[in-house]
Amino acid sequence: MKKLGTLLSVILLLNIGSFANGQDTHGVEPKSTPLRNVNHSAFKVGEVLKYKLAYGFISAGEAELTVSKAEKQIQGRDVLHMVGVGRSISAFDWFFKVRDRYETYMDEQGVFPWLFVRRISEGGYNKEQDYKFFQNNGTVINQKEEKYDVPHGVQDMLSAFYYARTLNFKQAKKGQIFEFQAFVDEEVYPVRMKYVGTKKVKIGVGKFDCLVFNPAVQEGRIFESDEDLTVYITNDENKVPILVKAKVLVGSIRMELTDYSNLANPIAKLD
Repeated sequence: MKKLGTLLSVILLLNIGSFANGQDTHGVEPKSTPLRNVNHSAFKVGEVLKYKLAYGFISAGEAELTVSKAEKQIQGRDVLHMVGVGRSISAFDWFFKVRDRYETYMDEQGVFPWLFVRRISEGGYNKEQDYKFFQNNGTVINQKEEKYDVPHGVQDMLSAFYYARTLNFKQAKKGQIFEFQAFVDEEVYPVRMKYVGTKKVKIGVGKFDCLVFNPAVQEGRIFESDEDLTVYITNDENKVPILVKAKVLVGSIRMELTDYSNLANPIAKLD
């Protein structure tokens, strides 16, 4: 049941990369590095994405992701406040109740996190995490004041979703792997996404031209192979995930976009 809760959390959050091969994050103190800038137009302040999730044929949960402007700057740089909320619907609560909230305060120019907040409640399992990112020095300090060395520009669970949308897929070839690093549960993990191709996908809110990816997963734990998790994102500058299909050891999960507003660009909708 804990695995199911973890999967619900990951899918509800739309964190499109599952993780493998955690790296030791204690080591030599990294040197200070200038902060990066990422040129993109994938999302903007005011964006709202809503999703529904089904476990088999049963409606199970819903999620919402929002982007707003933070009131204060950090190191003289503008900051965005992203919030991801996932919850099981009332009819599913009797089976497995989920109430999750994720927040990231993300550098608007560099698309990396300064602060990550995680509050999850999944079937009686509760967890709280607070990560402070010192991106100049390549370090993270958690709520226990433990310090970890991380790559510069490392992502958290929620900022990874937004950073992935800034990647350039225009020249992607089938089988090509896109990869970046994320700090999750006190470890650094590679987020890997394999490009599969394009496909026209119809969901409740319409038909879309999509790019298709298979994120790398932990085989044998929740998934049997990489191909058991497929993500469809709009083939436009927004790169919005509209559908996630997952075959798991205990059944199947489907998540799809139900509403969207304030996108930065026209969406690749076909009808």
